[in-house]
Amino acid sequence: MTIIRIEDPADARIAAFRDIRERDLTGREGLFVAEGEVVLRVLASPASRCRPVAVLLAESRLEAQREALAGLPEAVPVHIAPQAVLDGIAGFHLHRGILALGEKPAPVAVDDCLAATDENAVIVAASGIGNHDNMGGIFRNAAAFGAAGVLLDDRCCDPFYRKAIRVSVGAVLRTPMITGLTAGALIAALERHGFEVIALTPSASEDLSCMPRSGRRAILLGSEGPGLPAALIARCRAAGIPMSGGFDSLNVATAGAVALHHLTRGGDGITKASSR
Repeated sequence: MTIIRIEDPADARIAAFRDIRERDLTGREGLFVAEGEVVLRVLASPASRCRPVAVLLAESRLEAQREALAGLPEAVPVHIAPQAVLDGIAGFHLHRGILALGEKPAPVAVDDCLAATDENAVIVAASGIGNHDNMGGIFRNAAAFGAAGVLLDDRCCDPFYRKAIRVSVGAVLRTPMITGLTAGALIAALERHGFEVIALTPSASEDLSCMPRSGRRAILLGSEGPGLPAALIARCRAAGIPMSGGFDSLNVATAGAVALHHLTRGGDGITKASSR
């Protein structure tokens, strides 16, 4: 690997890492910054759908990360800096001391993505998810339960936001996804490819436990608070998770995990999920 020592936060070679928090909000023209050891290992692994571009480490972290760094292509530069310089580059104290720059995967057409799934595939679809913690949790759950992909409508936040990637423990980097379409267009595409779309909503009269455990299925999640619009629910099969103690709903990522567990742990679903 090529190791480059950085002594000055203004060094042009690490410009893409500078002022992370502010640039998280404006984007990096197809690039993203990921943080932490677990995420670095995913980015450097064959499972990643994203191309690693550069790494920036606190110099004290280099030896411990050599195994993970060995998975990077030889041309990817590894920059190291004293902790104080690293903090100056990031714009805040970066206690994890590990940053990586990656390139988002090329967009895939929704029909191509869905056509590649098997006859018992489970897809996660989401509409209006604006919280990055929830977004990361949705991707982590999708990976953990073997979902074939995640479809995000044009009202969702960017899954490549640094915090979303970190909360997902790198699942954002390895999960097939579709972004940018309207929720209606996502539902229509799922239906074209034989998916039964199950909208999770507290208002449903049908229990999640009644949902099929085989065949192509998609879970549709909405934002906390307003939830899914009635017009979208009407286009799907609505399902709810029974609550106790006066509560009417779960956190959206938690609800998605419960639904995924049900749909992938019965019939042929468990075999298909565990084989991915």
